Amino acid sequence: MTKKRWTPSLVADELEDTMRTLAKLPPVVLQGYISLWPSIKYTEMEVLQQEKPLLKLRARTEEITRMEETFTWMGCLEIDERKLLWKRAGKVRWKAICHEFGYGRATAWRHWVFALAKIAAFLNERDGHQ
Repeated sequence: MTKKRWTPSLVADELEDTMRTLAKLPPVVLQGYISLWPSIKYTEMEVLQQEKPLLKLRARTEEITRMEETFTWMGCLEIDERKLLWKRAGKVRWKAICHEFGYGRATAWRHWVFALAKIAAFLNERDGHQ
């Protein structure tokens, strides 16, 4: 079975999937803090009137494996390129990215595409594509 040939758009899609997987992971909780407040005992009527908590989706094992793989791709990029890719994968608006990096809109987009192409070339070379 041949592996797929990577393109910048496939890399961008994979980075967006990684951000969705990160959102599904449980929050980081600092250990060592306790609450001295007594726990609240609700009546049955109070429990019925409360809003139901939203169902939080959990990340599957294969999603976490793919997410960890995308982290290894960042080794071929400069730090600013990494930041740009993660911000864009996290759906940060171009205007905010341009302001943070000091780029114009077209320049920011070119840097983004160039970083995606660098990763695609790295992956194609790793997989033995010419």
